[in-house]
Amino acid sequence: MTRIAVGLEYQGARYVGWQAQPSRPSVQSLTEAALSEVAAEPVSLVCAGRTDAGVHALGQVAHFDTGAERTLRAWVLGANSRLPRDISVSWARPVPAHFHARYSAEARTYRYLILNRQARSALAARRVTWVHRPLDESAMALAASLLTGEHDFSAFRAAECQAKSPIRRMERLTVRREGDWLTIEATANAFLHHMVRNIAGLLIVVGKGRAPPAWAGQVLAGRDRRLAAPPAPADGLYLWAVRY
Repeated sequence: MTRIAVGLEYQGARYVGWQAQPSRPSVQSLTEAALSEVAAEPVSLVCAGRTDAGVHALGQVAHFDTGAERTLRAWVLGANSRLPRDISVSWARPVPAHFHARYSAEARTYRYLILNRQARSALAARRVTWVHRPLDESAMALAASLLTGEHDFSAFRAAECQAKSPIRRMERLTVRREGDWLTIEATANAFLHHMVRNIAGLLIVVGKGRAPPAWAGQVLAGRDRRLAAPPAPADGLYLWAVRY
């Protein structure tokens, strides 16, 4: 058996997320079906990060074990010829048997993209979050700085989160603007369920001037999800990169 790692890009708008679900379209089920046709045998994928419904990916990584002998080019081109246009295998490579797409990862980076202007975008619809009220990116960046480091992120954890511990190490959390576009970038050893969307929701509230930057630290210390901001929409969230 050979273990193969693949890189994946996808637009998540049409899917229930990464994870396969009965009778509902998922990135996992469609990609497994495509790779299974190339392999002429069933293929089961394990991914680095199980993205939710509507969430996109530029740098998703997954692995599978197979007895089939194919060139790396065949895995990529063969799978893509069988996948819809909004899912793509970007690369394939053999990896050691001990490699695990999820557990071998040292860190993951997510980006949250915001279009901040009065008019909505037709071309970026469902691929960014549109906020028509002006956002103060400096206030957002100050609030973000209070969330870096190792903390109990219970206040940014979805109720259905199944992680054993809420402790996470946020290596980097930045906010930057280029014209009408704002990017929130978060790098951590791992993320809780809805953690990035919940953080983005808080930063948007701060950016609108509805709360001071210091509120981010107060919410973090309170460890109570009920006292935080609503989650930001899934449209703007991307799994950007995984570090091994």
